Amino acid sequence: AIARKLVDLGLDRIGVAEVKEAIEFKKKFNVPVQILSGLLPNEIADCVKWGVVCPIGDYRIAALLSKEAVKQKKPVKVQFKIDTGMGRLGIPYFEARKVINNAVALPGLEVEGILSHFSNANNPTHGKNREQLDNFMALLDELKSDGVSFPIVHIANSDAINNLPLTYSEPFNMVRTGINLYGVFDLEGSKSYKLWPSLELKTRLLSKRKLPAGYTIGYGCTHALFRETWVGTVPAGYADGIPLAASNSGRVLIKGKFCPIIGRVSMDYITVDLSNCPEAKAGDLVTIVGRSGRKQISIEDWAKIKQTHPYDIICSLGSRVARVYL
Repeated sequence: AIARKLVDLGLDRIGVAEVKEAIEFKKKFNVPVQILSGLLPNEIADCVKWGVVCPIGDYRIAALLSKEAVKQKKPVKVQFKIDTGMGRLGIPYFEARKVINNAVALPGLEVEGILSHFSNANNPTHGKNREQLDNFMALLDELKSDGVSFPIVHIANSDAINNLPLTYSEPFNMVRTGINLYGVFDLEGSKSYKLWPSLELKTRLLSKRKLPAGYTIGYGCTHALFRETWVGTVPAGYADGIPLAASNSGRVLIKGKFCPIIGRVSMDYITVDLSNCPEAKAGDLVTIVGRSGRKQISIEDWAKIKQTHPYDIICSLGSRVARVYL
């Protein structure tokens, strides 16, 4: 649904992580779809068949793509993925000149780009950023002297867009925005753009009960009521993406008022103290992420509680949570 809206707005291409997703998008959208990660040999035939833009992270994959393109009599668009210091995927920068020069001579490959990925772009002062940029630029210069150039050159993810302006000036001519699409920033680094969160997580109050002082709440009895308290049960838990670390530390919003989570987060439920909102009743809207009145709970707030980053929180939203696009 997000891709559809972006295509309507003029998106140049869609970047994905894996083949299944790429093929799904190729069936639906008339824009290039590019795999940004890597390929297994058994995935190559489908990539060529569907016209997916393929990554080359070593010469072996280049040769397999070439062989399949010749077999299907269908050129395949490719981009070289360079490991400039991330240490995860791609041709190591110190081997890339030789590999690329050999690969561009293979039949059936339509070379359209080259890319790399930062390891520390969330920290604009980290020396690794300059090191990776220098490694990439040196490789581009070497390849240019060999007569090899690329229509598309890119290295910037969301963090680099926010923190490293060099990554969207020449020779770079494309960026890859990810988490910023959701109006969310990394916890570190600059916040160069005014983003509005596009994601909310809401449910309804399932029950409201008055429980006596001393009553224990949830698995492990990790919370005991100090006084007679209105307690609410909310039908959402860690299976839906609420961090277990929110036990006795997180909060939700009901009628614009913060209500603390008490007791351990369960798979399907959380329990909240309704002292700040005694007028709440079963069926009332509960905001887990988003705005209620003048107050807000953000993805970043949950990330801080879990001592993780916002990507982890977004990716943890369970499959049974209904997605509603407005």
